[in-house]
Amino acid sequence: MMTMDNISVIEKDFDLREIIYGEEYVPPSPFGFHQLIISNLYYIVRQYLTSSKLGRVLVSPLDVILDEAKEVTLQPDLLFIRNENMSIFQDWIRGAPDMVCEVISKYSHYRDTVKKKKVYEEYNVNEYWIVISELTTIEIYTLENSKYELYSMATDTGIVKSKVIDGLEFNITNIFT
Repeated sequence: MMTMDNISVIEKDFDLREIIYGEEYVPPSPFGFHQLIISNLYYIVRQYLTSSKLGRVLVSPLDVILDEAKEVTLQPDLLFIRNENMSIFQDWIRGAPDMVCEVISKYSHYRDTVKKKKVYEEYNVNEYWIVISELTTIEIYTLENSKYELYSMATDTGIVKSKVIDGLEFNITNIFT
C-alpha cells in the first residue's frame, strides 16, 4: 500500500536538487542527447573496469555529499570510486569520488564549468571530466598542487586519457552518436 512515507522516499530517490553552500539548484530533467552521452561514457568506463577491477562507476541521480555541515551536495552525471575508497559508498556517496563527469548544456555551462568545478577542486576530487556536447569535446582535468590542470582533451575525434582510472583511454567519436 502506498503511504505518504513511501511517497517521501520515492521523491528523495528522484530528487535532482544540488546544494552549493546552502544555495539550492534544481536543474531541469536532462535531454535525451545528454542521457545518450552519459550512457555511452558509462558503457566504455564500465567495460574497462570489468577487466581492470580498479573500482566502480556510477551514474546520476545519486547524491554526492561533500560536506553536510556546509551543505554541499552535488549530483555529477558520472562518477568513479577506486576500490580503496569504497568506504564513501554508503546510502549516498559521502565524500569525494576519485573522478566526476558533467555533461554541459547551454543552461548548465556556468554552474558546471565554474561553480561546480571550484567545489570539486576544493574537496579534492582528483579528476574532473567536462563533456561539452554542443562542441563534441571532452576535457579531462586532474588536480595538480590543489588546482585543476588540463590533462587530456579531444574535439570531434581523437583519444582522451584518464590519469585516475589507470590505463583508460578511448576515442571520443562514438560518445556523441
